[in-house]
Amino acid sequence: MDLAYRISIFILLSTALTTINASIHIYQNQLFNEVGNAYLLPGGSEGLAASLSSHNSVSDGRSFIRFENITFWRTQAAADGHSDKEQSTGLIQAVIFEAADRNNIGGSAYGGQRSICCTPDLAKLEGCKQGEVIRIPSATDSKWPIVLNILFSGNYLSTSMDQAEVPIMKTGMYNLFFIACDPMLKGTTMRGRTVWKNPDGYLPGRMAPLMKFYVYMTIAYLLLSAIWLLQYTRFWKDILLLQHCITAVIGLGLFEMILWYFDYSNFNSTGMRPVVITSWVVTIGAIRKTLARLLILSVSMGYGVVRPTLGGLTSKVLLIGATYFLASELLDITEEYLQSWTFSVGWITFEVYFKATDPFNERWQSAWIITAFWDILSFALLCVICYLWAPSQSSQRYAYSEDVGEEYDDEEAQSLTRGQSDGDVSLVKQERNNRNAGVSDHEDDMEEDKRE
Repeated sequence: MDLAYRISIFILLSTALTTINASIHIYQNQLFNEVGNAYLLPGGSEGLAASLSSHNSVSDGRSFIRFENITFWRTQAAADGHSDKEQSTGLIQAVIFEAADRNNIGGSAYGGQRSICCTPDLAKLEGCKQGEVIRIPSATDSKWPIVLNILFSGNYLSTSMDQAEVPIMKTGMYNLFFIACDPMLKGTTMRGRTVWKNPDGYLPGRMAPLMKFYVYMTIAYLLLSAIWLLQYTRFWKDILLLQHCITAVIGLGLFEMILWYFDYSNFNSTGMRPVVITSWVVTIGAIRKTLARLLILSVSMGYGVVRPTLGGLTSKVLLIGATYFLASELLDITEEYLQSWTFSVGWITFEVYFKATDPFNERWQSAWIITAFWDILSFALLCVICYLWAPSQSSQRYAYSEDVGEEYDDEEAQSLTRGQSDGDVSLVKQERNNRNAGVSDHEDDMEEDKRE
């Protein structure tokens, strides 16, 4: 397996393992994994902007990766292999590199398989130090990739890393790995945390644009709510059930955008993203999306347009809604987005292509568009429905076309009212009966005139 591919897998794993505490990566007795001739522990992957030369009162403008309370524990067998008088009895290296410089870590002898750690052959060819990570200076900055050494001493089981802070002076996608080249360090674990900060706060670079985006979406929902509420209160006596559902979707959408903004704002200020708060926001969003999709599905099936009820299809529509809610809840929590818009195949294809062709997240500054697109699309469709079904004094009068009764056959009319009581007659049948009654009265009047 190619070294670059293995490293990309570990980057994806590190991102998945640190999703909730994305800017403060916490390691709790995590185990080093064997990859090639090295033992690796992924420390995280974040898009970081360059530190600012000037700053405001809100943020100090610094961008950095800081190591806090990092402790490594090796196995008893590894410690017993040394005496208490030895100085350096094991080396672990913290390696920070930009995604563009990923090939600057590791090397290969005579065109063979790439190795992360320096081997005797590579030491002769490339001048690396045997038993350490192979580091090739970056073409843009010879100080990068950054390699920090942490040493075990004597026969101690643990060693601690001095608190260190690496300033970020160039915008890019940065990756952190803890690497051990000594075979005796197999089974080593680590505790502690790293803090990743952008110039404007702790919000990861891939998510930072979304905080402003949710402000704009909140304003958009406020405007839509004001217009809808004006019509809603003006013609409240003629409101249809369908319009009540639209009101609920608008309210949930506004609430969701506000919650997302405060969730991101708290994340940006503290660097932490509590699971409970995020789960609540995701749940509100899942409910809103479920109602919106059921609304579109019902309207597409004719509910509120040519049908006063969905009849026997109601239970099936509700089942679809419940299934979608569960799927959306689970996928959103894991930061994967489930979209079911049949007319968006082109965008879904682009999203798959975007992620498949960017395994190292080098296009992280544009990744927020993927999330924003679906919110904008949902809002646009909601605006269309609001326009078509705005409350008015004619809502009840024109809810169902007068021609529907003539076009529907008896079988269709029966399917619409199946399962109802005898006294609950559909609008279609009521209209038909009224017409029949009108014709009968007219014939009686003509007969009476003849007799006179």
